[in-house]
Amino acid sequence: MKLIRKNKTSDSENKTEDTQKNKVKLPPWKVLIIDDEPDIHAITRLNLKNFEFAGKQIEFLQAMSGREAKQILETEKDIAVAFVDVVMETDDAGLRLVEYIREELQNSMMRLIIRTGQPGAAPERLVVDQYDIDDYKDKTELTAQKLYTTIRSALKSYRDLTTINNNRKGLEKILDAASGFYQPQSLGNFFDGVLTQLIGLCNLGENSLISTIQNGLVITPDNENVPIQAGTGRFAHLDDDPETQKTAAACLDKMLDGRETDMFPNNMLPVPLQIRDELLGFVCLENADHLGTADQHLIQIMANQCASALRNLQLYLDLREANHQALYMLAVAAEYKDKDTGDHINRLAHYTTLIARALGLPEEYAQLYGQSSMLHDIGKIGIPDAVLQKPGKLTNDEFDVIKTHPRLGAEILGKNKWFKTACEIAYGHHEKWDGRGYPQGLKEEEIPLSARIVAVVDVFDALTHERCYKEAWPLEQALAEIKRSAGSHFDPKIVDVLLDLCEKGEFV
Repeated sequence: MKLIRKNKTSDSENKTEDTQKNKVKLPPWKVLIIDDEPDIHAITRLNLKNFEFAGKQIEFLQAMSGREAKQILETEKDIAVAFVDVVMETDDAGLRLVEYIREELQNSMMRLIIRTGQPGAAPERLVVDQYDIDDYKDKTELTAQKLYTTIRSALKSYRDLTTINNNRKGLEKILDAASGFYQPQSLGNFFDGVLTQLIGLCNLGENSLISTIQNGLVITPDNENVPIQAGTGRFAHLDDDPETQKTAAACLDKMLDGRETDMFPNNMLPVPLQIRDELLGFVCLENADHLGTADQHLIQIMANQCASALRNLQLYLDLREANHQALYMLAVAAEYKDKDTGDHINRLAHYTTLIARALGLPEEYAQLYGQSSMLHDIGKIGIPDAVLQKPGKLTNDEFDVIKTHPRLGAEILGKNKWFKTACEIAYGHHEKWDGRGYPQGLKEEEIPLSARIVAVVDVFDALTHERCYKEAWPLEQALAEIKRSAGSHFDPKIVDVLLDLCEKGEFV
């Protein structure tokens, strides 16, 4: 019987040791003692030596004057409680320090306890009424028990206030991010946002331990691959990091079939990104063992919303890709009668994108302009072959027919919002900077920027490539013609960009 009992005790002790070994050490509460009496510092530290609240001990910071306290406050931004003596280098140094903390530092979270040995110098009612303090104590009444009660009450207030404040900040982050979840963006940016929001949510727990959650990564399983999409802390540099790859594989094993491995950290919390029974990915938060049930529930709710946003984003990207394919097929159909077919529209898209980037447009718009430029001549579908493919010079009547293709293109594309930019280009790429173009006679910046860019690159490509009615021009001759037409036919700024790109060898 004794052996059995001894073994049970041994097993229990082993489990206790393992639990303690794996227990996360939480950052301490910072308590600032401001007093010009060294004995007060020593007594306070002695009486609170083994104090613990909410699983956290105390780290004491000490200042012998208001000036020293200000120096500490410049570097320590998360002090929970300050014991403030009134009379130090001046009779009201402590009260001036309270004003500095509340008004200049705008710190309303720190709990301030006035502790004075000269009550007559700072009457309690006067101080309580005129200064934003949280407690007032005569040094003679602060016994060990009273000190314990005072510090515990102050820390509890600080914890609750910071929890409320972090909830507010976290909610602001979620609401700010929600509007961007479904905007056109790269998956990388999307996952960065997901990770930021989930780590922000960890601040919302009842224990408000924001400093312990510093690292996280988001992983999406794709067949047998494990692409890591975003990371923070030690996971911020993901490329060719063997340690991160091992962690990713261990997380995947745990999420997919519950397998535990030696590589899975004890202090890591995996949060699935899933819709119903379909796992879309997961988030791993490091140093998260201390989070309570309520915290983890909030994180999972946010993860579920992120999974839904991810699915909708994937659907959006699929739809956008389908739109791009439809756009390309329409462009090929418009150019089908030309032997140059896809080459011309691909070159035009490339040139347009390069110029848009060089003008400083965001990449999203540069890509949109490039793709939309492929439909600039969609209206030529309605032009008779005899006119469109005539090898010689057109008559005035034939040219009038050709001049109808911008309006025809706008009518075709104007029926769908997806083709808004393409419609602008189709309608405006034959307008001229000096107002002598067609079909509307617009001038200068009345012409949409997208159409101004395509006007330049369309002529450039036509000059430098063979057509049924002409030979290809040498590059130097074509550039000279483009430069000559700046300020009359073309936007001079766009011509300058084209010439600069050609000189750098990028406009190929």
